[in-house]
Amino acid sequence: MIGKIERVPLREIWKHEAHDFTKWLQDNLDVLNDVLDLSLSNAEREKSAGNFNVDLVAEDEAGNPVIIENQLEKSNHEHLGKIITYLTAVEAKTAIWIVSNPRPEHVSAIAWLNDSSSARFYLLKVEGIKIGNSAPAPLLTLIVGPSEEASGVGDTKKGIVERYTIRYRFWKELLEKARLKTKLHASLSPGQYGWISAGAGKSGISYNYSIRQHEVQVELYIDRGKDAEEENKKIFDELYEKKDEIEKSFGEPLNWERLNNRRACRISKRIEIGGYRDEEKYQEIQAAMIDAMCRLENAMKTHIVRLQI
Repeated sequence: MIGKIERVPLREIWKHEAHDFTKWLQDNLDVLNDVLDLSLSNAEREKSAGNFNVDLVAEDEAGNPVIIENQLEKSNHEHLGKIITYLTAVEAKTAIWIVSNPRPEHVSAIAWLNDSSSARFYLLKVEGIKIGNSAPAPLLTLIVGPSEEASGVGDTKKGIVERYTIRYRFWKELLEKARLKTKLHASLSPGQYGWISAGAGKSGISYNYSIRQHEVQVELYIDRGKDAEEENKKIFDELYEKKDEIEKSFGEPLNWERLNNRRACRISKRIEIGGYRDEEKYQEIQAAMIDAMCRLENAMKTHIVRLQI
């Protein structure tokens, strides 16, 4: 049975905008990337911009700064002014403004800025939702963006909700089956996003299932947090020294992604037999993911225990 989406007050999810929501978004940029079809990474909180501090400054694929301003309330002139100030202070070309209630005049202002400048401005609405007994989660909806993104807002929101519902059902089925094979994800609840994650026994190292429209993968993800890029690469390199032994145990080659231009690293196995849009293949996809995850955990666990971190 497909669960019903319920609205949840934002302050029940994040009591404090800067300490809770901004920190959450820093750790979950993929949620924003999913909505805007961007590849943001390496977000820093409260980065200095002259005499002010930006909520978040991330990097796009080319390494250019992207400012993100959060406002868990109605949009106002003060925050609009901040966005323009921060954009010039950090010499960014992209600004993202996330609000709980966008005023019509600010929607018009962002549209005007997109039409009148070379910078790219995005205005998003954030809502809190949950499906059935799932944990509360944000629903981000693009209200206005650069001209090619600005059309079809209603369809965009409908599409996001649809993806949330489909992925929730997929993860629910997968976790029910996985619990018969491994205890790794036994305590997890299904989510709405393109991944679910469980700790690997060391802080900042996790086993992830991830899913896209027509492909899936399992991975060991290494990210020990802010300013940990050097440590992440060191952990990756230490595991890479055991590559032959790990792959022999896993049973086939893995993708070793050091990701030199990003903070995190991953060791993954892509499974190209289908994704969340291929409902007729769910049983086959889920079985393949669970099998690969069990083999990945078995191949990695001894080496992770030995890490001196």
